[in-house]
Amino acid sequence: MTDENERRLGKWRRFRNRSPEDRSLILSAALFLPLTQLGFRLLGFRRWKEFIEQFLPSVNASDPLPAVTQAEMARHMARSVRSGELHGPATPNCLVRSTVLWWFLRRRGIDGELHIGARKNGTSFEAHAWVELGGQVLNDTPEVHHHYSRFDAPIAAAESDPSFHIEEKIDAIKTEPR
Repeated sequence: MTDENERRLGKWRRFRNRSPEDRSLILSAALFLPLTQLGFRLLGFRRWKEFIEQFLPSVNASDPLPAVTQAEMARHMARSVRSGELHGPATPNCLVRSTVLWWFLRRRGIDGELHIGARKNGTSFEAHAWVELGGQVLNDTPEVHHHYSRFDAPIAAAESDPSFHIEEKIDAIKTEPR
């Protein structure tokens, strides 16, 4: 058996040994990452976000998950999205990854916040997206907001303000290399 085949077999065994819930979440991420990538290209950020929000369940606010459970679940989902990215067909940028994680969290009643920050590096403008829960970064380094000037509000909240033009803010992210 070649080294490549052994590596694939090892990955398959590790995947098979995960719980059914973990496998489902990783496969969902591997599916939704390229769908979101395509959705951004075809519809743009705002319309794609509006489209996927249609599939968010209404959450019973009187029965929220405890904060510790939410944080554990959110970190677990972030790792699963990362696995789906690493082993799936897509090569998503940070906005795609963060949007999928944000949506997964919201589907489970967890109020993760999608953030975008920007910085000027020489003559180029760079932007980056990440998800936070309770001020803790889930899918990036904890100090990511020290490297980028974060927009004041989470993107999902900012979109309800008609004067906030999100499409202008994220054009740089759409073309960001991995």
